[in-house]
Amino acid sequence: VALKKMPLCKRSRKELLVSEIQIMKENRHPNIVNYIDSYLVDEDLWLVMEYVDGGTLTSILIQVFMEERMIAAISRE
Repeated sequence: VALKKMPLCKRSRKELLVSEIQIMKENRHPNIVNYIDSYLVDEDLWLVMEYVDGGTLTSILIQVFMEERMIAAISRE
């Protein structure tokens, strides 16, 4: 299980996060990191997700350059 803290400072950001949580709740797939639960603590939203060894997609993309073809292939899978 992995936890992620997300500040809820702006209204548009709140609406976007609520939409994403709803989508994550409704969709489960063995190849996608699954949403478990979320908690609002003060002004921060904490997401509980499945643990993925290797870090976040953002941290991987910062370290590795990918051509558009490769990104498309990964996205398709």
